[in-house]
Amino acid sequence: MTSGGAAANTDRGSPEKPSRGVLREHDFRNLFYSTALSRFGQEVSGLALPLVAVLSLNAGELEVGLLAAMSSVAFLLVGLPAGVWVDRLRYRHVLVLSDVIRAVVLLTIPLAWWLGALSIWQLYAVALVTGIFSVFFDVAYQSCLPHLIGRSRLVDGNASLETVRSVAQLGGPAVAGQLIAWLTAPIALVLDALAMGLSALFVFRIRKSQAQPEREPGSKLFADVAEGLRFVLANPLLRAIAGSSGLFNLAFSAYMAMLIFFLPRDLGLGSGQMGVVFSVLGIGGLLGALAAKRITAWLGEGPAIWITVAATAPFALLWPAATNGWLVWLGAAGLGVASFGVVIYNIAQVSFRQRVTPDRLLGRMNATMRFLVWGTQPVGAVLGGVLGQAYGARAALWIAGALACLAFLPVLLSPLRGMRHLPDGEPAGPVSAKEPVSPDEPVSSVNQSRTNGGTNADE
Repeated sequence: MTSGGAAANTDRGSPEKPSRGVLREHDFRNLFYSTALSRFGQEVSGLALPLVAVLSLNAGELEVGLLAAMSSVAFLLVGLPAGVWVDRLRYRHVLVLSDVIRAVVLLTIPLAWWLGALSIWQLYAVALVTGIFSVFFDVAYQSCLPHLIGRSRLVDGNASLETVRSVAQLGGPAVAGQLIAWLTAPIALVLDALAMGLSALFVFRIRKSQAQPEREPGSKLFADVAEGLRFVLANPLLRAIAGSSGLFNLAFSAYMAMLIFFLPRDLGLGSGQMGVVFSVLGIGGLLGALAAKRITAWLGEGPAIWITVAATAPFALLWPAATNGWLVWLGAAGLGVASFGVVIYNIAQVSFRQRVTPDRLLGRMNATMRFLVWGTQPVGAVLGGVLGQAYGARAALWIAGALACLAFLPVLLSPLRGMRHLPDGEPAGPVSAKEPVSPDEPVSSVNQSRTNGGTNADE
């Protein structure tokens, strides 16, 4: 799950053009294309990797859970320092390098499969490395967005990028499922690698230059990491978002790890059918991205963050109730409804986080939030594997789905509950986060009185 005054609406000297659609701008359009290809590749590998384990290596529930954990444990290993490194480097360099390394590593799987040397340990290693560089890619593109389009259009920009993610979820699994059925899962990963390579080419086409970020004299890695942590944890609004997102990701990681196992083993679905099932996630997400601005305006920024999840997460419980026949598609529709709510949640809370964070801390804010909210994913994936091994995949889905239904509580119990308009921050300037932000005190006024700090989060 993911998470916005006059001064905050400028992009460091570049005048805003609120009336012009962000997709008409050359640089944002190339970031859009790059993100689309990267997301498509991730959707292919997200289905292909576990199916390689299940169908080619005959892996069990715990092994599939561990594989899912290796894909997300990167947020625990490099999540915090990644933000510091992204703040010290040019965003384009980080994006290109991340794409190239992921492409090369993914190509090792079809090569090993062709040589007859593929093992579960290689899948673990590939999942870990691609996960690490996905952290860098995601932190960099979210930090790059305010630089490219300015802060006043972040909701439009994030809605466009969430549309990309939803379309990738819509088409990626369906294409991946058919490719796996026709070519086998290892060969499908070749196209995944090609998508990553094309993503890097589109990043090269971005024209807007970024000066080499200045490193403060005497700054150290751990001190910079601590600064980002203080900024996020001292703000009660960001703490609540981190709590809800982290709880949801814990539950949903356990859920998805077992769903990948449940569909072919318990319901007997083939890879092509599984691809269609997971495409429903993309349909729900796409509709959520298209409706996000209107629903957020209707409900208010704060209420939209918790109501959308509270109202849609229970639909995920339709899967463990499913048996063969039409109930399979009812379960898929339930997952689409849950995706609808999560995407609206993500657009609302990410836009707020980007809006409230000074430029110099965008990378650290994004990385800190990802560490806190995505760092629960490997724990959830292992938990799903353990529950599946002990009680079966269906029981694990019931438990994980019920836990996801409680994820809205941290936001509901916070000042965000009734805040129709969330506070803005300063785009630049000295900030410190050593004292907590009062729930009633505008973040912009707090920023003016502090010396260091910054925050940002992710889906």
